[in-house]
Amino acid sequence: MTNFGSSKYMGAVNFTGILSNDHTENPDFYNWNTVVIRYCDGASFAGDAEGGDLDGTKLFFRGLRIWKAVVDELMGKGMDAAKQALLTGCSAGSLAALLHCDNFHGRFPHEVSVKCLSDAGFFIDEKDLSGERSMRSLISGVVHLQCFFPAELIKGITTPTFILNSDYDSWQEWSSCKADIRNCSCAQLDVLHGFKKKLVSELKVAEDNKDWGLFIDSCFTHCQTPFDITWNSPISPRLGNKSISEAVGDWYFDRRQNAKQIDCEYPCNPTCSSLLPTA
Repeated sequence: MTNFGSSKYMGAVNFTGILSNDHTENPDFYNWNTVVIRYCDGASFAGDAEGGDLDGTKLFFRGLRIWKAVVDELMGKGMDAAKQALLTGCSAGSLAALLHCDNFHGRFPHEVSVKCLSDAGFFIDEKDLSGERSMRSLISGVVHLQCFFPAELIKGITTPTFILNSDYDSWQEWSSCKADIRNCSCAQLDVLHGFKKKLVSELKVAEDNKDWGLFIDSCFTHCQTPFDITWNSPISPRLGNKSISEAVGDWYFDRRQNAKQIDCEYPCNPTCSSLLPTA
């Protein structure tokens, strides 16, 4: 059994970033009840199928049932009395947040403010620095439908959602320059800029939705909400002179009419420099 196939190997989780109970680090959500659902099914809690044998072992895909069971338990422990709720995740957890956003919203009464936050989960079907469509290859063993990509998912989501992503997502790209974007050649940078343009074009649906929010920075990174340094610190990435924490808070609590920011091309944003490796 692998780490992604069971919660058996789950270690302690430090609640930092958006999960922090420190008012200075997390001013809008520090006093919220927080729950981490351990990623344990390998498919963003979407599977519900019985597969064939693999080396004599019968495989069961039960992510969707795990999701439903966890939410049922949480509702029974008091979440059903919530007045506000936010479903979020990063990377594969971010994809899970998009996949289950409307289902999660539907578990609460109409008057409850329910929103979703997707961090570093906007995977796109585009060639990366290796020249391959690695994301398509990655999910092809699980699902062959294009609707598994967020660009298709967001077309059907009715719950207000905030998309946080780097348009130079370090996890989706591949190359020796992945470790440090400053080592990329001009040709590799052209590929990265093409990746950015593709991502921004696929976010048009979210950009046109008045209830949605965007924070698309040009930092070469992956997952920004779980960490104090990127979520809300003196050296965290900024767009429109706002940290990620401020942008998400403004959107969730309706403090801004238009909570959408899309960064210019690398290397235009000086606040990204703190995320680069030191020499």
